Amino acid sequence: MTLDIRATVQQLLPGIRRDLEDLVRIESVSADPARAAEVQRSAEAVAALLRAESFDDVEIVSAREDGGAPAVIGHKAGPAGAPTVLLYAHHDVQPENDHAEWDSPPFEPTERGDRLYARGAADDKAGIAAHLGALRVFGDQLPVSVTMFIEGEEEVGSDTLPELLRRHRDRLAADVIVIADSGNWDIGVPALTTSLRGLVRADVEVRTLTHAVHSGMWGGLVPDALITLSRLIASFHDDEGNLLIEGLHSAPAADVDYPEERLRAESGANPGVEWMGSGSAVERLWTKPALAITGLDAPKVDGASNTLVPAARAKVSLRIAPGDTAANAVECLRRHCEQHVPWGAELTFTVVDTGEATAIDATGPAYEAARAAFTEAWDGTAPVDMGVGGSIPFIAEFLETFPEASVLVTGVEDPDTRAHGANEGLHLAEFERVVLAEALLLRNLADQAAITG
Repeated sequence: MTLDIRATVQQLLPGIRRDLEDLVRIESVSADPARAAEVQRSAEAVAALLRAESFDDVEIVSAREDGGAPAVIGHKAGPAGAPTVLLYAHHDVQPENDHAEWDSPPFEPTERGDRLYARGAADDKAGIAAHLGALRVFGDQLPVSVTMFIEGEEEVGSDTLPELLRRHRDRLAADVIVIADSGNWDIGVPALTTSLRGLVRADVEVRTLTHAVHSGMWGGLVPDALITLSRLIASFHDDEGNLLIEGLHSAPAADVDYPEERLRAESGANPGVEWMGSGSAVERLWTKPALAITGLDAPKVDGASNTLVPAARAKVSLRIAPGDTAANAVECLRRHCEQHVPWGAELTFTVVDTGEATAIDATGPAYEAARAAFTEAWDGTAPVDMGVGGSIPFIAEFLETFPEASVLVTGVEDPDTRAHGANEGLHLAEFERVVLAEALLLRNLADQAAITG
């Protein structure tokens, strides 16, 4: 049966790729209100694909009365008594930003070398295509029951996902949930994502003056807001780059080697740049908190006048470790800012958004079935249990809503996918392995149920 599945995937790949390319051509940028109709068109295209696979009760749903952020739900029954598997992906994509930074049009899928380039080619329309490809292997003889849930607002924070899960809980209930929105450790090395950091974003403003004043008349006595904000920002780290915010959680990471040359290549760090912090590379990237300043409001250098700046603002992005909570991180960050703002400056601390960290118990029959499937699909290479330094807060929503389900976080991305950036690309050979692995997983889950049932 294994050779049949492998051969069937190879036979189906051209059609799977055509469907993926058709989806990619739809500019489903959920962050752009002007393209709301494109997001709706994308949902309708996904619904049509599910109906073509004989899914029942295919519906485009939303948690908003205005019909925005459309998600697609459909179900296809397997044998009586077989487990139910929920397959998740999202059909919305990030903005493409400056077209000049792309080597080919961002919404026209283009093959170069071993990759297919386009916005959404990997994140996450390839997740949808991988699910469809795995199902097509079995046709109308599915070994398990399958529910597809394709979200339409992941790239803008999944704000209404909790409400969608609540409204459609019975339809979405499953024994195993496969979330195809992550990646693999390397080309040729699969992975299961078992931890993700959470996120707290806050705007921090300091004010030292009611209005700008002459720097010659008042400099040396009155602190300007830029120096004040700089001192506050500098207080977040010690000289080695370790975070100094008290009360944040850290955790150990998996024993995974991340070679120096690979770190340099994948991060884009300049040759002379030294790494921040202490501990192993994967601890610093996956299981320790990290803070970055992602934006500043201050006068531009060009045209700046000789005045003391009265107010300055920074956007602080704090990644929180698995095991911590967003509520704790907010209070730790707020308290640190209040204690370290210098010279009695007025501080305004505004939370922008938060997302919970995730730690998954990657044990049990479903994970055994997944590891066996991945090892087979990658010709004997076992999957790595991988952490992710970024945040996918909605995974915590699934874990909370369906506590009895086994949640498997997989995906099609690799270290050079460049998701969210220009020249996002899908590695085609790895995509084939992802489709094969998911088909093998469905078979393995059915086999397990037959043995234990």
